[in-house]
Amino acid sequence: MKKLLVLSLAAITLAAFSARAEDAKALYEKDCLKCHGSDGKGDTKMGKKLGVKDYTDAKVQEELKDAVALKAIKEGLKDKEDKVLMKPTDGLSDEDIKGLVAYMRKFKK
Repeated sequence: MKKLLVLSLAAITLAAFSARAEDAKALYEKDCLKCHGSDGKGDTKMGKKLGVKDYTDAKVQEELKDAVALKAIKEGLKDKEDKVLMKPTDGLSDEDIKGLVAYMRKFKK
């Protein structure tokens, strides 16, 4: 009985993580794909125009701290002339944003 309970809890936890990963992918495709591309390289028309970073680059990933990424997604980014480079993502919970950052980390090669 005890083993069944442990296995059930493990299955529920795994299902929740899988759902979160799918949600993060859907959010990325909805909000980030246009600039960052499906592979995270930023090799899109808009990505090239804005000079987005290549998130498949291990060095870029290493230099980007989670707190900075979370803040950028939540508050947006502006350049030195106060021009909007990335709009804030409205309507996302902190958990959603953490999921996006985790999804982005998977692009690292």
